[in-house]
Amino acid sequence: MNQKSLRVLEFNKIIELLKSKASSSLGLKYIEELVPSSDYEEVKYMQQETSETQSILTKRGYVGLQGIHDIEDKVKRAGVGASLDPGSLIMIADTLRAARTLRNSLSGSDEEDFNYPIIQSLSNGLYAYREIEDAIYNAIISELEISDNASSTLRDIRRRIVQKNQSIRSKLNSIISSTTYQKYLQDAIISVRGDRFVVPVKAEYRSQVAGIVHDQSSSGATLFIEPMSIVDMNNELRQLRLSEQEEIERILQELSGMVGEVSEDLISNQEILGRLDFAFAKGKLSMQMRGVEPTLNKDKFINIKNGRHPLLDRKTVVPNSVYLGRDFHTLVITGPNTGGKTVTIKTVGLFALMTQSGLHISADYGSSMCVYDNIFADIGDEQSIEQSLSTFSSHMTNIVSILKDVTENSLVIFDELGAGTDPIEGA
Repeated sequence: MNQKSLRVLEFNKIIELLKSKASSSLGLKYIEELVPSSDYEEVKYMQQETSETQSILTKRGYVGLQGIHDIEDKVKRAGVGASLDPGSLIMIADTLRAARTLRNSLSGSDEEDFNYPIIQSLSNGLYAYREIEDAIYNAIISELEISDNASSTLRDIRRRIVQKNQSIRSKLNSIISSTTYQKYLQDAIISVRGDRFVVPVKAEYRSQVAGIVHDQSSSGATLFIEPMSIVDMNNELRQLRLSEQEEIERILQELSGMVGEVSEDLISNQEILGRLDFAFAKGKLSMQMRGVEPTLNKDKFINIKNGRHPLLDRKTVVPNSVYLGRDFHTLVITGPNTGGKTVTIKTVGLFALMTQSGLHISADYGSSMCVYDNIFADIGDEQSIEQSLSTFSSHMTNIVSILKDVTENSLVIFDELGAGTDPIEGA
């Protein structure tokens, strides 16, 4: 498709509107790759896909596409035996849940008239692994926190850590509250330095308190000392924390292994979820601009009924009906300045691009469009200072390039042909 025409007809703005309707980066990838097709059957399929999602959204009001993430890299890493971090596993569980709920919601029910072959063939291809989903949610609370429920071993280790903490604090409380030690302490508080419990001792009494110095205050007046009586207890606490970390790593490795075993299925899900997100983005856009699926014909004619330019305010835009290709193949639109000529021809060109991209058009039911092999447009002031071209020369250069590529199955749009020069010469 002619890139210059895509630009002057502002097809990129339609793409931006479509992007705003996507729920995930997976859908955005398909939108960014969307280009008009000149294959009749492909266009017909894409239009039906959009009509199905529009109808589902109209019937249901909502389809759960939240929680979909791009997890392909993470799944591939798990597939080769790597251990994933909690955040990555949560993203995988979220995406698994989204795939499962989407598959269930799009399967319909016996009581409901729900027949959407294109969308359901996609959703039926989604793999659901509820046991992996539940295992991850049961084990991981957040990106930074593993649940006590992750394993009985972890729960037991954490219970022992709490008990050891209490024992150390109790021992230190007896030290800081004793009359013997009170005059040696800067404050009667318990502090922590490098995962070890310490007490703040005045520097001049260093020799009076047996223990290991871990830190000192910025003024040097206070030393943070670990009393010898709790060194073994601190060592035991340190060992318990190492055991806790080892158990967490084992749990993450186990969960990653479960993901790795089904990595190919999860990667397959990614493609389908992207397609579904893309399809529903098209349906949402159609609903926003009150679009309709145009009737496709192979007779190379268009019949737009009350077409409204999709980028203009729906409340104030003036609809236009345009037909071309049956009784005549050339249409000249004349009228005063600001009469809407350019908007009308841009609407025709944009509708052709949208139709061939599988997007609905903002017109009335019964509108018909065909599939062109290419769409050309020469619109606006294309003066190029860099190439030392006048407005007229630039238009002529563009028209010459169009004439080289045009066929009898192309749509060509000219805005003020021959403008930019003497009116008589232009005519």
